[in-house]
Amino acid sequence: MVYHEPVLLSESIEGLAIHPDGNYVDATYGGGGHARKILELLRNGKLIAFDQDVDAMNNRIDDHRLLLLNHNFRYLKQFLRYYQMLPADGILADLGMSSHQLDRPDRGFSTRFGDALDLRMDRKKSLTALRIVNEYPEERLRVILKDYGEVSNAYRLAGLIVRGRSSEPIADGKQFQQIIARCVPKNGENKYLAQVYQALRIEVNQELEALREFLRQSVDVLRPGGRLVVITYHSLEDRIVKNFMRTGNTEGEQVKDFFGKTRAPVRMITRKPIVPGPEEQKRNPRSRSAKLRIAAAESHER
Repeated sequence: MVYHEPVLLSESIEGLAIHPDGNYVDATYGGGGHARKILELLRNGKLIAFDQDVDAMNNRIDDHRLLLLNHNFRYLKQFLRYYQMLPADGILADLGMSSHQLDRPDRGFSTRFGDALDLRMDRKKSLTALRIVNEYPEERLRVILKDYGEVSNAYRLAGLIVRGRSSEPIADGKQFQQIIARCVPKNGENKYLAQVYQALRIEVNQELEALREFLRQSVDVLRPGGRLVVITYHSLEDRIVKNFMRTGNTEGEQVKDFFGKTRAPVRMITRKPIVPGPEEQKRNPRSRSAKLRIAAAESHER
């Protein structure tokens, strides 16, 4: 079984504008598809890669130029400094889940399985989706369902979860889906459940905060002109990336200097996101929601 087919492979590698002797970062190693292509284009350069999922370590490419770390990319700056890989010439992050993760019932990432309700990228962490649906107060459930899943009836859904668990704890994904069935629209079941699971997954893994930390650190580690290439899969993370590439902060606020000129630590290369073509979408349906954005670091003090 293929661990994962890399999305927008040629477009993202082209966006890195690779120098054969440069230092590069693959922030989301997964099956190693993007990393393998980067290594093909390097001569004496180095690649440092991150993945918080221990399963990804089984895909390690045997290449002395690759350093693969079982850590979250939110520690980007710390590890690049430790391994003396500053400044970086390019950073690539593919924020999607791997096919391997989606196809493993025990991970709970896919709504089509009724087994585990886990959703941890890093299984050393204690917080699972099962703990959230069983232990979070109703008000907190409402917030994450509304903010992270953009669930239209989040208030009703949170109440249904709390009432459903009152008689006995929720044991697995099958029971959870039975409890919330009354909230699921008849003609939009798959989309609705995907939004609910997205909300739980983001909370479990603190994905948006990790992304914000990663982006802020990227400007500290990139050399002037170094490329930042990010592939997103839903509107929440894409909005954060777009804001950062346009303004230099994840909130999208324009920062002006003493003279009233707008200043940003990065310059957006792609005014509009690059999306997979019809052939790639047909070959890999999971690529349909992907958006690729590219920026270059401006000159700044380190």
